[in-house]
Amino acid sequence: MLILVVSINILVNTGLHTYFCSMVQFLNKYKAFFIGVLLMFPIFYAMNYFGLILLPKNNPLEIIIYTIFWGILVALPIYNYSYLKTKKRKVLYVLGLMALFFVALFIDSYMKMPDNPVTFILLMVFWFGFAYLLIPAFIKKYWRLIAFIYGPLFLYFLYLRLFTGNLETYLKIKEDFPFYLFFLPIPVLFLIWVFEQWKWVQNLKADKAKAELAMLRTQINPHFFFNTLNNLYALTVKQSEKAPEVILKLSDMMRYTIYEGNKEMVTLEEEIEYLNNYIELHKIRYKKSVEITFNHKVNTSLTIAPLLYIILLENAFKHGIETLAEDAFIHINLTEETGFIIFSIENNFDPNEISSSNGIGLQNLKRRLSLLYKNKHELQIDVSNSLYKTTLKIAKHA
Repeated sequence: MLILVVSINILVNTGLHTYFCSMVQFLNKYKAFFIGVLLMFPIFYAMNYFGLILLPKNNPLEIIIYTIFWGILVALPIYNYSYLKTKKRKVLYVLGLMALFFVALFIDSYMKMPDNPVTFILLMVFWFGFAYLLIPAFIKKYWRLIAFIYGPLFLYFLYLRLFTGNLETYLKIKEDFPFYLFFLPIPVLFLIWVFEQWKWVQNLKADKAKAELAMLRTQINPHFFFNTLNNLYALTVKQSEKAPEVILKLSDMMRYTIYEGNKEMVTLEEEIEYLNNYIELHKIRYKKSVEITFNHKVNTSLTIAPLLYIILLENAFKHGIETLAEDAFIHINLTEETGFIIFSIENNFDPNEISSSNGIGLQNLKRRLSLLYKNKHELQIDVSNSLYKTTLKIAKHA
């Protein structure tokens, strides 16, 4: 019971930590918008205090919506600061729109007309121009949605303001019509924009992972191919009967590495044939007695990512058989259990031989596994005396 409670606490704490880290990353990325909204509250109340604007006294929801709208607008240049630093022309356009904004305020204060249509049109040009300059891709993508939302609202405003009679009639109608509806869609559009940003980052991560996988696939150790070519040269000089067999197996291996290695998935049958060719070519190389067994009791139609097992087999030869003068062995087993494919390889080695390898092949394998299988694999390495055993469990991919 105690173990269960501790386990649950660990899971809860881990989940809370992950959630907290995600929230911190989110707040850090979009902090400009939170700052913008928070700044607008004191600015609005200061402007209301000096008579520059008139805040509604009995409608806090309207104040909140106005604040969110203007806060997002003010935050856009802060959020795009790095982008604007490299685009001087964009900065000039932004300054021009700011000048248009002050012109609209001047016209509004000079004409002293409630909900002046001229001021309203100028402010709409300012709002949408500002957004287009700073987030053009988003505006181009969703301009139909924006027009669908704001077109009818704008036309309805003009109808109420210009065609419903005198100013007193309009002000009476306005009391029953919540004009903050003009600003209400802004937070929704902002959330859509945040989602677009998140989706872009996820796609970027996926593209980066694919590029990294492609690079890792090219890092399969070429040392084996060079050695085999040298051995092949010696066999052809001696006119050995084994030369055609070596050429055929080496050709199959190179084809597999170049073509099949670029695929996302291959069958276990193909991977087993590749490993068998590798083993047979090594057997031709060695003049000493070597015991190599490869048992595979597995559904060969199952699929895995290519060229994962070869790294472990290379290590067994390089750090095992090649360090021993006699009684060297490699035992390989490929089996399956519920939900997993299990590849295990055990070899002996000379503990007095200090390897100069920095383990790049194994690091390569671990990185590929983390990109391809994430939490759906397990790599275990056991070293005792002169025995080295590696077990790799990978979730089945039918």
